[in-house]
Amino acid sequence: MPLALNQEQDMLRDSALAFLRENAPVSHLRRLRDDRDDNGYSPELWQGFAEMGFTGVLVPEAHGGLGLGHVEAGIVMEAIGRNLTPVPFLSSALLAATLLARYGNAGQQQIYLPALARGSLKMALAIDEHAKHRPTHIGLQARADGDSWILDGAKLFVVDGHVADTLIVAARSGGSSGERAGITLFLVARSAPGVEIERTVMVDAHNAARVVLRGVRVAASDAVGGIGGGWNVLEAALDAGRVGLAAELLGIADEAFERTVGYLKERRQFGRLIGEFQALQHRAADLYADIEITRALVLRAQQALDQGADGAAALASAAKARAGATATRAVQEGVQMHGGIGMTDEFEIGFFMKRARVAQELFGDTHFHADRWARLGGY
Repeated sequence: MPLALNQEQDMLRDSALAFLRENAPVSHLRRLRDDRDDNGYSPELWQGFAEMGFTGVLVPEAHGGLGLGHVEAGIVMEAIGRNLTPVPFLSSALLAATLLARYGNAGQQQIYLPALARGSLKMALAIDEHAKHRPTHIGLQARADGDSWILDGAKLFVVDGHVADTLIVAARSGGSSGERAGITLFLVARSAPGVEIERTVMVDAHNAARVVLRGVRVAASDAVGGIGGGWNVLEAALDAGRVGLAAELLGIADEAFERTVGYLKERRQFGRLIGEFQALQHRAADLYADIEITRALVLRAQQALDQGADGAAALASAAKARAGATATRAVQEGVQMHGGIGMTDEFEIGFFMKRARVAQELFGDTHFHADRWARLGGY
């Protein structure tokens, strides 16, 4: 399959970029941060996402969505990265939609997927319990109580958790922490008795939350993928999220690079444009090549997910690792080449550095995925 977008995908890319540049540039994020907005995102903007069809990209047409794939979802994530747009797209339209469309039962799909497509329902995946991403190290307990299950434990860094209507909670219904067996995913309403959610604003001014469950009762029918069979479901959702984050990181790298090159063409020093200095030209050219290689890898990972290819998991890790390293390099070069002004809050390049740092950590950093890629390859 060609490593290039087709005509329809190019049109979606242009549409997403135009919509976000007009309605949610970086100044939008700055305003939400400075105003200490309670939501951390704009409900009006999210409604605009729904009207554009973005919220239903991964929802099947039978449930009111567009029935597209991860290439198209990645196009939207890349536009989000270029504008640092704080919306619950990753948590709801990508993670939750992927999980429920592939593994939800008929009842769950009928209830949740149409609402996700309309943008009227927001969901969040609650997985991590430690400072670093370790998806098998789940300690939140699920114990059977008649026809129900009782959940006790806590989750950290739940993306968009404080605005979610429903949580998808990874719990341990059997086995021990570190084992893949015995993991179950439960759908938990945020209004359920015993659910406590505390917003934690991250350094990039995006949303996360700490979630505590104290004796929360859920029905067995609220399990996604069956009791004890949640690992494969969770891995599929996480790989979708990892490839989506890789696309966002690519968008961050693209925007940081373009802004830096624009600055090199404007800033004068010693009577010359600094873009005329050969050392800076070499650094910019090298970074451009790095970004283009990453672009090809991210697109290949998206295609592999859409095809259900055997090597999709390894490609997801390769894309996340590479995109994290590339975005980090792009924002660091951007800050350096902008000089002293690049370190100020008034200048927007620093916002890209902060978001790149957080996005690289989410669902596994470069080191996590380099190790996972090697293990999947038999090393």
